Amino acid sequence: MTEIAMPVENALPPAPTGLRRAARKIPWTLVPSALWFGIFLLVPLFIVAIYSFAIRGPYGGVVFQFSAANYLRAADWLYMKILLSSVMLALGTTFSCLLIAYPLAYVMATSLPRSRALLLMLVMLPFWTNFVVRVYAIKVLLGEYAVGPFAVWLGMTTNYLPFMVLPLYVSLERFDFTLLEAARDLGASGWNTLTRVLLPQTRAGIVTGCVFVFTPALGEFVIPDILGGAKIMLMGNLITEQFLKTRDWPFGSALSFLMMAIVTISTLFYLRASPDSGGKLGRGGH
Repeated sequence: MTEIAMPVENALPPAPTGLRRAARKIPWTLVPSALWFGIFLLVPLFIVAIYSFAIRGPYGGVVFQFSAANYLRAADWLYMKILLSSVMLALGTTFSCLLIAYPLAYVMATSLPRSRALLLMLVMLPFWTNFVVRVYAIKVLLGEYAVGPFAVWLGMTTNYLPFMVLPLYVSLERFDFTLLEAARDLGASGWNTLTRVLLPQTRAGIVTGCVFVFTPALGEFVIPDILGGAKIMLMGNLITEQFLKTRDWPFGSALSFLMMAIVTISTLFYLRASPDSGGKLGRGGH
């Protein structure tokens, strides 16, 4: 018998119409988010990047002359001390929020459904009040001790605590608490149960909460301005002064890029440390 060769295009069955339609829709669904990302993030970053290599005009304007003087000036020890103080305060705020939020999130995750909803509402309650009003409430509460490093730390810890509680609560809600009972039945102490069972299984919530608190705390300027009594200078205040008071936009842009570099490094650390990210594959995929 003579075989009849089938055309190559007819050898494979046509793709389902539904898949073709879905494939056409996928790029269009990304257009709104891509436009938002480009217009409100990439374009401003590009403008700030150009300004960072310009020089300040004699009356506060911007002279577009390529120069790295702003970054060399930012490397001065005077500004490095301000950066170091900002990083240390952000780390202290993050650590304080973690110490307070983890037991609170544990109680929320192990409570009855009705009590859990009430506790979650109480955690979200501060968001119903204006941020500046909350800061001034702390100032009134502290009275004569309302100005200084302690007041700034307390104000930042109080205002950023919900950003730590919510990721921890989500992580603990998914945790299988029978693992704790199994660990105790096998003779594990309370400390070993905490450090070898509970904390490793909720590491994703810990890392996410730390990033959520550290990133805005590093650039905070409202709380230090109100509770610092003009005695504490942090990077957020320094950048604000460069743009609004001294009108040195090029130097303020260089400082902003320096801050963004630190935030980017923190985010990369989060991606490597989080067990749900691609950093897990970099360690062998186990």
